[in-house]
Amino acid sequence: MTPLDTDDDMRTEALFVSYLQISQQPTPETIRAAVSATVDRLGEHGCAALVAQEFGEHPDCAQSRMIWARRAVKTAFNG
Repeated sequence: MTPLDTDDDMRTEALFVSYLQISQQPTPETIRAAVSATVDRLGEHGCAALVAQEFGEHPDCAQSRMIWARRAVKTAFNG
Protein backbone atom coordinates (compact mmCIF):
# COMPACT_ATOMS: atom_id res chain seq x y z
CA MET A 1 0.00 0.00 0.00
CA THR A 2 1.38 3.43 -0.92
CA PRO A 3 1.02 6.47 1.33
CA LEU A 4 -1.60 9.00 0.34
CA ASP A 5 -0.49 12.37 -0.97
CA THR A 6 -2.63 14.50 1.31
CA ASP A 7 -1.96 17.68 -0.67
CA ASP A 8 -3.18 16.08 -3.90
CA ASP A 9 -6.12 14.49 -2.09
CA MET A 10 -7.22 17.83 -0.67
CA ARG A 11 -6.74 19.54 -4.03
CA THR A 12 -8.74 16.82 -5.77
CA GLU A 13 -11.61 17.24 -3.34
CA ALA A 14 -11.52 21.01 -3.82
CA LEU A 15 -11.56 20.71 -7.60
CA PHE A 16 -14.35 18.14 -7.40
CA VAL A 17 -16.61 20.59 -5.53
CA SER A 18 -15.49 23.67 -7.50
CA TYR A 19 -17.44 25.47 -10.19
CA LEU A 20 -15.17 24.16 -12.97
CA GLN A 21 -16.65 21.72 -15.44
CA ILE A 22 -14.89 19.14 -17.59
CA SER A 23 -16.52 20.67 -20.67
CA GLN A 24 -14.72 23.96 -20.01
CA GLN A 25 -11.39 22.25 -20.66
CA PRO A 26 -9.71 24.31 -17.94
CA THR A 27 -6.02 25.14 -18.15
CA PRO A 28 -3.62 24.21 -15.35
CA GLU A 29 -3.69 27.84 -14.22
CA THR A 30 -7.48 27.83 -14.06
CA ILE A 31 -7.46 24.57 -12.11
CA ARG A 32 -4.96 25.92 -9.58
CA ALA A 33 -7.02 29.10 -9.15
CA ALA A 34 -10.26 27.14 -8.70
CA VAL A 35 -8.66 24.85 -6.11
CA SER A 36 -7.30 27.79 -4.17
CA ALA A 37 -10.59 29.70 -4.26
CA THR A 38 -12.60 26.64 -3.23
CA VAL A 39 -10.32 25.83 -0.28
CA ASP A 40 -10.42 29.48 0.79
CA ARG A 41 -14.22 29.47 0.61
CA LEU A 42 -15.02 26.07 2.13
CA GLY A 43 -11.91 24.93 3.96
CA GLU A 44 -10.48 21.44 3.69
CA HIS A 45 -13.20 19.87 5.85
CA GLY A 46 -15.94 21.64 3.91
CA CYS A 47 -14.61 20.26 0.64
CA ALA A 48 -14.48 16.73 2.05
CA ALA A 49 -18.03 17.03 3.38
CA LEU A 50 -19.37 18.12 -0.01
CA VAL A 51 -17.54 15.28 -1.76
CA ALA A 52 -19.22 12.80 0.59
CA GLN A 53 -22.58 14.45 0.00
CA GLU A 54 -22.21 14.26 -3.77
CA PHE A 55 -21.21 10.59 -3.67
CA GLY A 56 -24.26 9.92 -1.52
CA GLU A 57 -26.70 11.88 -3.66
CA HIS A 58 -25.26 11.41 -7.16
CA PRO A 59 -22.97 8.36 -7.19
CA ASP A 60 -23.53 7.88 -10.92
CA CYS A 61 -21.97 11.27 -11.74
CA ALA A 62 -19.54 11.57 -8.86
CA GLN A 63 -17.24 8.76 -9.93
CA SER A 64 -16.42 10.21 -13.35
CA ARG A 65 -15.99 13.70 -11.90
CA MET A 66 -13.59 12.37 -9.26
CA ILE A 67 -11.53 10.59 -11.91
CA TRP A 68 -11.34 13.83 -13.91
CA ALA A 69 -10.48 15.88 -10.81
CA ARG A 70 -7.66 13.53 -9.79
CA ARG A 71 -6.12 13.58 -13.28
CA ALA A 72 -6.52 17.34 -13.60
CA VAL A 73 -4.86 17.98 -10.23
CA LYS A 74 -1.92 15.74 -11.11
CA THR A 75 -1.43 17.66 -14.36
CA ALA A 76 -1.91 21.13 -12.86
CA PHE A 77 0.20 20.68 -9.72
CA ASN A 78 2.70 17.95 -10.56
CA GLY A 79 3.41 18.75 -14.16
